[in-house]
Formats: sequence, structure tokens, C-alpha cells
Amino acid sequence: MVTNSGNVQAMGESWVSPIGAHVADDIAEWEARDPEFRAERERMRPYADLAKFVVRLRAREGLSQEELARRMGTTKAAISRLESGRHRPTMETLRRLAEALGGRLLVTIEMAPSAKRGTAEESHEAVAL
Repeated sequence: MVTNSGNVQAMGESWVSPIGAHVADDIAEWEARDPEFRAERERMRPYADLAKFVVRLRAREGLSQEELARRMGTTKAAISRLESGRHRPTMETLRRLAEALGGRLLVTIEMAPSAKRGTAEESHEAVAL
């Protein structure tokens, strides 16, 4: 869970809402009942996964949302949107995030085996931004 100040206390699918229901249980129920909801969750899953990754990195570095925003030259609201999992960040945002955390952004494309390319194994190509 992320506090109002942007600090991480705990995070995970087992979070219990204030009314006592497990959020993951509610989501599973909605997905089972509503194919459109399920499709939208699947479409947004990479951004939710990225959001969890960003929160984990920020917490590991001991940074608040405000401090990360300052390092990136943006606002706390922008960090909050990124960590919500409902926002599609640009490559530039991800590059600035990596730099703010002391790293660099790597873009990798994994190619499946292909008879057309004459490869029997996956191949990987990467570039640092």
C-alpha cells in the first residue's frame, strides 16, 4: 500500500480494503462476470506490472514520490499516475526515471524462433537510451 505521502508500507494482491474484502477477490469476481472488464485488465496489465516495478525501485532507493519527481524534473502527481498502473509512460519518461534512479533505460526486443529468419532459438536485440 502507498500512503498519502507516497511512501510504501506494503504492496501486493492481498491488500484488504477498509470494508474488509480482499481486493484481489473482488477483481477476480469482476473478471469472471464481465468479459470487457477482463479484456481491459489484460490490455493494461503491462502498465500495472511497470507500476509495481517503479514502486519497488523507488522503495528500494528509499525515495518518496516527491523526491523521485524532483530528480526527474516532474511533479508528484506525474509519479502518482505512473505508479497507478493506469498510465502509459513515454520512452522519455522511462529514460528520465532510469536516470533519476541512477540507472539507464534498456530497450530489448525478443524475437521468437522463425523459419523465415533461419533461427531455431529466440534472439534478443537491445539498445540503451
